[in-house]
Amino acid sequence: MTYVADVLALTRKDLRVELRGRDTLPAMLLFVLSTLVVFHFAIPDDAGDNAAYGLLWVAIVFTALLGLARAWVPEQEHGVLDGLVLAPCDRSAIWLGKTLATLVFLLAAQAVALPAFVLFFEPLDATAIAGVLLADIGICAVGSLLSAMAAASRARELLLPLLVLPLSIPLIVGGVGAAVSPDGERFLLFLVLYDAVFAVLSWASFEYVVTE
Repeated sequence: MTYVADVLALTRKDLRVELRGRDTLPAMLLFVLSTLVVFHFAIPDDAGDNAAYGLLWVAIVFTALLGLARAWVPEQEHGVLDGLVLAPCDRSAIWLGKTLATLVFLLAAQAVALPAFVLFFEPLDATAIAGVLLADIGICAVGSLLSAMAAASRARELLLPLLVLPLSIPLIVGGVGAAVSPDGERFLLFLVLYDAVFAVLSWASFEYVVTE
């Protein structure tokens, strides 16, 4: 229970910082909505479902990158990360709290993005929405770890996309496949496996990342 309490406390801390500062979430909302509006007017009506779902995933991934780029900035700017590392709690709880907070921000952005996508492009069935949610978990799990690594670098804005985008390709394939394939459940299982493997790897390796 102590571990769970630590995770929840860290998650609440990030949510409160965002609610007070209003830096990350408004930017994510504006970016994803603007991206979909641009795509709506730039893409021909006969482009097809595959192109539309591909555009949705471009918007999702880059919106997530925008949130991840800011994820560890408050800790770095105010020296909070050193205090968190020295706190008497499991260091993996820091990663999990950050992952949950980032996931909340991304879900909030998608609460605007998915209705906008349905309005501008195509309806989303249950399998497509499940693919989005499962991919969100993978993006936030891996992205929180890589964001912590990039935050220590002066070129974090450049380094983070180079780290996250290659690992996001399987999530995009799984998300688009779940939406357009007749056998979408197979892609959902792939996303579940991806999430499980990379969440465990991120959880286990975070302690070594923050101590370097």
